[in-house]
Amino acid sequence: MTTRRVLIGSPVCQKQSILALFLQAAARLTQRTWTCDYVLVDDNEDPASRLLLVQFADSLRSEGKSKVEIIDGRSGSSPRMTYYKDEATHYWNDDLIDKIAGWKDHMIQLARDGGYDALLLVDSDLILHPETVESLLEADRPIVSSLFWTRWQQGGPELPQVWIKDHYWPWQGSDEASPEAVAARNDLLVKLQTPGVYEVGGLGACTLISRLALDQPISFQRIPNLSLWGEDRHFCVRAAALGIELAVDTHYPIVHVYRESDLLKAHQFFRTTEPAGSSRAKQVFELLVRQAGPKLVLSMVACNEEGRYLDDALRRHREYIDGAVIIDDGSTDATADIIHERLQGIPLYYVRNEQSKFTNEIELRRQQWNATVQLNPSWILNLDADEYFEDRFTQDVHGLLANSAAHTYCFRLYDFWNEHQYREDEFWQAHRTYRPFLTRYVAGFPYVWNEMKLHCGRFPRNLMDIMPTLSPLRLKHWGWARESDRRLKAERYEQLDPGARYGWKEQYDSILSSNPRLINWQEDENAVHSKSIPTAMK
Repeated sequence: MTTRRVLIGSPVCQKQSILALFLQAAARLTQRTWTCDYVLVDDNEDPASRLLLVQFADSLRSEGKSKVEIIDGRSGSSPRMTYYKDEATHYWNDDLIDKIAGWKDHMIQLARDGGYDALLLVDSDLILHPETVESLLEADRPIVSSLFWTRWQQGGPELPQVWIKDHYWPWQGSDEASPEAVAARNDLLVKLQTPGVYEVGGLGACTLISRLALDQPISFQRIPNLSLWGEDRHFCVRAAALGIELAVDTHYPIVHVYRESDLLKAHQFFRTTEPAGSSRAKQVFELLVRQAGPKLVLSMVACNEEGRYLDDALRRHREYIDGAVIIDDGSTDATADIIHERLQGIPLYYVRNEQSKFTNEIELRRQQWNATVQLNPSWILNLDADEYFEDRFTQDVHGLLANSAAHTYCFRLYDFWNEHQYREDEFWQAHRTYRPFLTRYVAGFPYVWNEMKLHCGRFPRNLMDIMPTLSPLRLKHWGWARESDRRLKAERYEQLDPGARYGWKEQYDSILSSNPRLINWQEDENAVHSKSIPTAMK
């Protein structure tokens, strides 16, 4: 079989967090039947993104397998046109679209002049599947795009980037409620959800143009007498007028990072589609993508923990963590000494608040989070100073971190009422609910907090946008295990939340109950995964 030569072209104006994932996906593409070179237009505003392109090019050139040309999209005397996007949408204008069309036409000419067998035009906010190019080549169509789905409007349905006719029919149009449009939508949905290659009337964003099509007068330039929006639509009209078939390949759908809030989904897709035994992406990209921080970081808030549980907790945690971030929230005892002594030899980021921030917990938790993510960790384990896991966690945690499908782990927390028993009654049943304590960190994702002065949660609330994984491992909470601690906490909640605005009054009142129901702890429980969905973020 003859090895085909493919030119991969992309205009790039992208945030570093999204661009890094795009380039990682490009670096790991399976190349059984093809080789490639790259032409990248650097139109980035962010210097870090510009540097990322240079590093990517250098790493590929050092392999000696691919040529990489970077075109400076910021050069020239014309006024600078800025491209904006946010969590709502992307903001285009005619001048920006014309600029993109010109770059894509230039890439078409480069592919023609270079004698390439195909040109792959791909947007830099798409995360390709390893088999994307192999599948597009196997489709053997003159012009074919990989399928992806996008929620174009916040709160709206996910829709594909292919359509049948006009601007975006049958998904949008003046007659979108007509029987014809409804029937066409249903028919197209069935096709798009079935692996195959199907003829369409419009496509874009990740498009393979074969030599057969390159030899025709195709172009992305605007057709003056058409009001269609976007260069891809004018390209499709020209191709159809030339009698060139347009098709979509649904075998390996890709992911569109339309918003930064799509990054969680994109990272999960990247992890779960990593080819077995593949190391090329890591070899090419290890130094430039993450500037990798520690793999597992313990994140904690501590205050006056001398003589309590911090010493024992840190002795256990140091067995499996790679670093720690601890906010000392105004301690007046030997808490700082305990932290430094017990974590000696472990990278430690220690922050001291001269005045406690606990009366406004959201401020404290946000401080803790911001200090932790500065280390750029892969995983964050968020525990209080009076919490640690059952013994088998030390061995089992490595398996949790190795699970590519997992993003956030939820555990059951047991409130101990003495050294050997935990409390379980109508007011105390935290262990029946799964809560998040361990999560991946995704740089660039717009984390959102629960804005409450008390009980705001340890993590941003939207990290649960990706379905969490429930672990049978159990977490011990010792903060209620001594009567003196219970009295102090009862007094504290009476002062901070007298009307139970942020908490549960009946639970507050039950803290000093004289006859709580206590259950003996069994260390070697053979627990199974629960099917209940976590409802608490505390």
